[in-house]
Amino acid sequence: MKVLMISANRERDPSPVFPLGLAFLAEPIEKAGHTSRLLDLCFARDAAEAVGQALDEGAPDVVLVSVRNLDNVTWPASRSYVDGVREVVSLCRDRAVVVLGGSAFSLEPLSLLAATGAHCGVVGEGEEVLPRLLERIEAGAPLEGLPGVVVAGGGAPAAPRIPSSVGTPSRDLFDVSRYLTEGGAANVQTKRGCPFGCVYCTYPVLEGSRVRTRPAAEVVRELRALVDDHGVDYVEFCDDIFNFPEAAARELCEAMIAEDLGLSWSAFVNPGHLDARLLDLMVRAGCDAVELGTDSGSPTMLRNLGKSFTVEEVRLSSRLCREAGVATAHYLLFGGPGENDETVSESVALMDELAPEAVIVMVGIRIYAGTDLHATAVKEGVVTPDQCLLDPVFYPGEANLRRLGERVAAEAGRRRTWIVPGLDVNTSTGVLEMLRRRQERGPLWKVLGQRATWRGRTRPAPAARP
Repeated sequence: MKVLMISANRERDPSPVFPLGLAFLAEPIEKAGHTSRLLDLCFARDAAEAVGQALDEGAPDVVLVSVRNLDNVTWPASRSYVDGVREVVSLCRDRAVVVLGGSAFSLEPLSLLAATGAHCGVVGEGEEVLPRLLERIEAGAPLEGLPGVVVAGGGAPAAPRIPSSVGTPSRDLFDVSRYLTEGGAANVQTKRGCPFGCVYCTYPVLEGSRVRTRPAAEVVRELRALVDDHGVDYVEFCDDIFNFPEAAARELCEAMIAEDLGLSWSAFVNPGHLDARLLDLMVRAGCDAVELGTDSGSPTMLRNLGKSFTVEEVRLSSRLCREAGVATAHYLLFGGPGENDETVSESVALMDELAPEAVIVMVGIRIYAGTDLHATAVKEGVVTPDQCLLDPVFYPGEANLRRLGERVAAEAGRRRTWIVPGLDVNTSTGVLEMLRRRQERGPLWKVLGQRATWRGRTRPAPAARP
């Protein structure tokens, strides 16, 4: 059969994100005896025209639509992407079997299937499920009862089997160079699964709690191909946590050093699993920036959010990075269970003490079904047990969020390094576009911090230091 893969993501703020999920599916589709084509809507001037042209030229039997996110996960400036997915499906459903997939679909499969009119969808990782689904479609066999597959008008799917390993993405169908130019990096995944218990996080829901690492040699081969075939010189490791398991991170860094790739890179790290030895290996392997999921500077809030580390470990990891010359960005998440003026003040004080290159701030926590936060929100009446969450709902509710937002906006407005996208503090679309035109490499927060070019719309005063 002929399969048309469509990446439905059109979001480019702050940077376009390479559709890695579809890249992992290209090889399993081909191995199953099917041919595949790709349509990436991220750079399409007219999505409807692009979809129509792809349908006319390829005459696909199956259209696989990958849905990365339901919305931009930003309060109060929330933007839903569901209408865009619905538009794509409406153009395709009378000409081919439309299959939805991707992380966003896995979070709300029944609701998204009903909202868009697609024929069926794949929940969870698709490398093993999708070939079996395509086999049934080709044979005209019933799709119901296949683990991991949900069918329009049917019930919840049987739980899919989580694959024991992670494959290698195929990038030949994709415009890698454009993502490098406009996004500043190539994204690489080295593992799946997360054993930690953050109350809001969907990673365990999507990938399971058992960590599955790719062999270091395999990752290095992928990196070498990115360098040699696509001219990549900067990589962002998009693992939920790069430095866990620590032994796997060390092995990968040692393999990168041995290969002498000439790459610079960044990653998201857990403050509780970063020591001097590992950081030294990371730097020698090319790491020049890390993002820390700190979430809060309050011991109480770290416990309430289910974080696996302490404030002292945040201090230590930040000090190690500063001594090693590694730029840092701390993510703060205000509004978890038990947040109050005192806990907000603790977070502000810790960031003033650490003085990172950037503090990226979110107010309110997007509620997803299947998380511990969802159970808390149901108990507190923020959402109902059967409430559809296609449209975003943020904990702890609108009234509390308005008060919290005023406080956070005031604190951020006095600190030039604080970036609050939802409240439009220290953000500027024009600056971001200028940096993309310059073809800057690496995380934009790092570039902005080092060049001191971030001015934003509020022109805040310099941050106070204790």
